[in-house]
Amino acid sequence: MTNLPESHIPPDQPLGDVLGGLRSLADVVTRLGGSSASVDTLSDQAVLEGHALIAGARRALDTQAAWFAATLARRSRPELGGKGLAARKGFRSPEDLLQSISGSSKGDAVKLLGVGRLVAETDAAEKAAREAAEAQKLLDETPPLDGAARDLPPVQPPIPSAAVPPWHAPIGRALGEGWLSVEKADALRKGLGDLDRAITPEKLATALARLLTEARTLNADQLFKRARRMRDVLDEAGIAAREKAAYDDRSLRFYRLHTGQVRLIGLFAPEDGEYLMSTYDAITSPRRGGVRFVDKAQAAWAKRVQDDPRTTEQLTADAFLALTKLGVKADPKRIAGGRNPAVRMVTIRPTSTSPAGGAPGTAAPEAPIPTADTESGPGMEAPQLQAGVIEGTAVTVSAETMERNLCDSGLLDVTFDDHGHGLDLGREQRTFSPDQRAALAIRDGGCMWPGCDRPPSWTEAHHIEHWKDDTGETNLDEGILLCRSDHLRLHNEHWRITRDDASRYWLTPPPGLDPEQRPILLTSKNPILRDA
Repeated sequence: MTNLPESHIPPDQPLGDVLGGLRSLADVVTRLGGSSASVDTLSDQAVLEGHALIAGARRALDTQAAWFAATLARRSRPELGGKGLAARKGFRSPEDLLQSISGSSKGDAVKLLGVGRLVAETDAAEKAAREAAEAQKLLDETPPLDGAARDLPPVQPPIPSAAVPPWHAPIGRALGEGWLSVEKADALRKGLGDLDRAITPEKLATALARLLTEARTLNADQLFKRARRMRDVLDEAGIAAREKAAYDDRSLRFYRLHTGQVRLIGLFAPEDGEYLMSTYDAITSPRRGGVRFVDKAQAAWAKRVQDDPRTTEQLTADAFLALTKLGVKADPKRIAGGRNPAVRMVTIRPTSTSPAGGAPGTAAPEAPIPTADTESGPGMEAPQLQAGVIEGTAVTVSAETMERNLCDSGLLDVTFDDHGHGLDLGREQRTFSPDQRAALAIRDGGCMWPGCDRPPSWTEAHHIEHWKDDTGETNLDEGILLCRSDHLRLHNEHWRITRDDASRYWLTPPPGLDPEQRPILLTSKNPILRDA
């Protein structure tokens, strides 16, 4: 394996040199060229050496990224409010800003910032320790006073209080030396955990020293398991506390991928997890060598499971969804607050189709009619549907899926004029009606704030002209969807949304953030309307 030179940059190196080096490195990598076919001509040894070189370069770059992330986090800390770096760039958090810059996943951004904060804490402590040592040396080298000066009060030069480096300081040093990756650093940090009454800094420092001797031969996953096991050994008396911590850590997260698919990542306490595993075993055991059934009915069920064309993973996914639907339908008031969860789909119906429930003989408008697949009144004739999208996403669904969804949700027509407006409510009602909310959801497609990806279900309807103003009517063109965070930011930081004569919406920043107050065009997040 080829050894790479250390890429540690001295703390006093000018920033321009750092940026210049990074720019040069980016240019060098860009000019490498090559292709998969050319790499395929290399020998096995060359391929392995290439991977080792890339891994080393990546570790060095990730260390640089951690240092920059630490500074980004410090300049975006919550107490700075709207003056923080992330807020001034229009982001809720440094994680969101970092994700926007790097294009990485949210998890990678959180990991990099966590390691960056760890390194920054170590650097600050070691700097304070060096300053304390230099001040003490200066004091020790000061000659004693003689003569009349002895009667004067002693003069003590200011000595900064000595800072003891944190227990995790060796992680930052190993990162700087270039042999420890950010992934391994994060594994050590999470695996060993935090200080508490039973776990002292000395214990964690000793455990860390031992783990670092093994870190070179373990991958990040293996290192995390070793660190977690070592933490358990250090604190056997804290079993009850760890049980509670495991229960408190429970979570179930949903992620919408760029394909429209939804990924679930869950974490359950051991007891609850075993119940889920038992359910999983009961559903899929015929596929995985489970027990043989003597009862004829059970044997027939096992045979059906074995012969089912779906994979075991598909069976599990379908069973999870079915159990969720059964649970909600069994007691919707207790589980979903009386609201039946449903999928809303949006399509554009041909202009030759009369709106459902419209008066006979009414001329069809020339503009296309976006419709939201939600609910319909009795006796409405179901129109011929075209392909559409799932509201709040860019996922296209077939006409067959639209019609299948009608069985559960029905159809609600929302008609727009040439400027995308309609369903005016006027001055009598302050809030937007359910039909107007549905129309806003279709028109805006979610939070209209630049860079925000919150779907319509997470938004609030903002009156462009405040209701307390004389012109604040609750009409569709006076409303725009914003998520709660951006809605609060709009009012608290005094941003302003206006509509021009072309029915476009503009977001104007406050003078404190942009002295020129250059307006930002707001565009719909609904791809079907945007493309149309």
